[in-house]
Formats: sequence, C-alpha cells, structure tokens
Amino acid sequence: MSLNSRRRFLQRAGMFSATSFLATLTAPAWSRNLQQALQNASAISPEKLASDEDFWYYIQQSFTVSPSLINLNNGGVSPAPKTVQDAMKRYYDLSNEAPSYYMWRVLDQGREPLRRNLARVAGCSPEEIAINRNSSEGLETVIFGMQLKAGDEVVAAKQDYPNMINAYKQREIRDGIKMVWINLELPSEDEDYLVNQYVNAFSPKTRVVHITHIINWNGQILPVKKIAREAHKRGIEVVVDGAHSFAHFDFNVPDLDADYFAGSLHKWLYAPIGSGLLYVRREKIKKIFPMFAVDNPLKDDIRKFEALGTRPFFIEQAIGKAIEFHEMIGAERKEKRLHYLKNYWMEKVKHLPGVKLNTSLHPKWGCAIGNVGIEGRKPGELDSFLLDKYRVHTVAIEWENIKGVRVTPNVYTTTKQLDVLVDGITAFCKMK
Repeated sequence: MSLNSRRRFLQRAGMFSATSFLATLTAPAWSRNLQQALQNASAISPEKLASDEDFWYYIQQSFTVSPSLINLNNGGVSPAPKTVQDAMKRYYDLSNEAPSYYMWRVLDQGREPLRRNLARVAGCSPEEIAINRNSSEGLETVIFGMQLKAGDEVVAAKQDYPNMINAYKQREIRDGIKMVWINLELPSEDEDYLVNQYVNAFSPKTRVVHITHIINWNGQILPVKKIAREAHKRGIEVVVDGAHSFAHFDFNVPDLDADYFAGSLHKWLYAPIGSGLLYVRREKIKKIFPMFAVDNPLKDDIRKFEALGTRPFFIEQAIGKAIEFHEMIGAERKEKRLHYLKNYWMEKVKHLPGVKLNTSLHPKWGCAIGNVGIEGRKPGELDSFLLDKYRVHTVAIEWENIKGVRVTPNVYTTTKQLDVLVDGITAFCKMK
C-alpha cells in the first residue's frame, strides 16, 4: 500500500470512528441515560428494583405522554414508547413511496421474523401464532370458527368482555348453541371457589369453556390452568381471553393448557394501536374455520387466520420494536413494578372511610389493574371528580356485580403521580 493510499485509508477509518463516536453524543439524552440505568440495574433483583424511582424515571422518558394529564387508564389501551411510534411512522412513509411494492415486497417479508419473535415472547411455536388487530378479532375468529351444533353448551362468565359475550349470543341465535352463564363474586383469593364455579357448570353437553385470564373490570386473575385441566378431563375445549394478560405478567401461553388464546398487543406489549395475536394449539388449527375465506378453510396452517387482505403493514412491522422494548425492561421486572404500583395506591386508600377495594393485593390474584369503590357514591362521580379537580384519567366501571373506578398505572407512571390520585380519592371521601 502506497503512502498516499495508507493515508487515505487511515483518514477514512478516522472518519468512521468519529461518526460512531458522534452517534453516541447525538443520541437523545433520555436514551443514553436509560442505557446507563439498565446497566446499573443489571445486578438488582426485580423485587428491589420495583420501588427504585430513579430507574423507572428513565423508563418514563421513553414515552411521550402528556405532562398535563395523569393517564391511569392504560387498561383500555397503552401509549407506545417513542421507538415504536417512530418505527410505525417510518414504515408508513415508506409504504406511501410505492405502496404495492414497499408493503407487499418489503414490509410483508418481515412477517415471518415477527411471528418467530412473538412466539418467543409467548413461549410457543411460530406455527401456532397468527398476527391480527386485537384480541376481539382473535377470539371471534375462534368463536365463529368452531364447529358447534345446536344443543352444544358453552360455559362462560357474566364478567367476561362484552364483545365475547355478544359473539357467543350471536352463535346462540344463529346456530342454536346453549350458553351457560356463571356469575363470579369478585375479588376472590379462593382458588377452589373460582375453579368450582366453572366445573359445577359443566355438563355432558359442554363443548367449550371460555375463561378470561384477567378480568378487565377489576384486574382479577383467574386460575386458568386448573380450570383448563378440569375441562380437558371432560373433553371440553378451552378458549382463553388474554387481552390483559399477555406481556402484563410473566407466563408462557402453552403453560395455561389453553386450546385457543388471543391477546391485544397495544395494551401491555406497548405495540401500535390496532395490533394483536391469536394462538391456536397446533393440532386444533385444522378444524377451525378462518374469519375470512381462504382456498382451503380447514388446512393445517396458522396463516389462514391472517387472510384479511390489504392491511396496515406499517403497524404490524412496528410490533417488532415493542418486543425489543419489552425484552429490554424484562418481563419479571415489568411484572414486579406493575404490581408494586397497584399496591402503592391501594394501600394508601384502603383505610379511608367508605372505601371498598375491588381488587386483590396479592400478586397471584392481581397485577397492575385496581378497582376502588366508595360506599353510597356512583363510580362516575369519583371518575369525574378525579379528572376535573386533579387531571387524573381513570374509568368508571358498572358491569354486573362490579362497581367502582378502575385505575391502571403503567411502567411510565411515577409514585408522585399516584400520590395525586391518593389525594384526589381522599378529598372525595371527605365530601358529603
């Protein structure tokens, strides 16, 4: 190599090194601080880290939530971190440069890697995961796709999500199946009671049991695996609504012993709004009709449940960044923090006059979602008071025998914000 060639090579190498160095300097401060916080936390247990406000402050900086509103209704839909938002916008811009080329020939090629990544989070085979828009779509695919006939019985709870209740009622009208409704008294930490409510409703005609993994109204976690085990002993198929459980607390989907499971990724995985997944146990795929027609509706291929036609590829592919963010925090760390936040505010208000907690404080029976009622007052009154006087956004719940205000913090929520919630509930309890 000549002297001039060597000089040019060294100059280029120096430029590349400087570029790499400058990239670290030009990264947002919150990103550099978060990276350092994660490194510092590597040796700290998830239990201890749950109350480390300095660490979770850096997680908060990954989000773009409004500083003028304390959002405690993450149970409805969660905001996505900035990296996910940026990815979705970038893919959307790319799609619009030449939609039929970039959507189908570029972005759509990322579906199989995304399927593998989702399967890793779910703890199952990629051949058991379909990518869709939300848990309602996934569950209704199963509900309407099961080959049930007149007289077949389905056991479900009155506390299940309305979309699922209405789907079963539609099959009842259309196909003559029989719904058997149980009524759960919640909250409950009595595992035998919860299991027996379902088992006692089983009969020789029961073909399906529908179980909500975590009740959206008050955050009650149900013992899905034990109910599923009893169902399978009787040849009953198990459908699990995981809208609020997937990526909320740490578990593998196959460990639930469910035949079918669906989740909304825009809740606890922090994926873009309008993203979800459907899990179907491998041997069950063939006999379920897809929601939208395909060439062979009874083929043994999970992809038949994705026959939606043109869809927002930019949303779908941004799910990958949400998976990265979820795994960066760590599932156990996340679960411990969410449970800590729920108990933080509930412990502070449980002794106030008239307060009734509608959610368990025990980690086996609840995680982030909490529900509080005030004797003699309507849930809507407390919900409006918190928003009008304290700029705290919650949601009033009046469904069957569950009445109260649902409070759902998230990983970006600080204890200082929850102190504002506590102040608001305290002030409301003092009002006559």
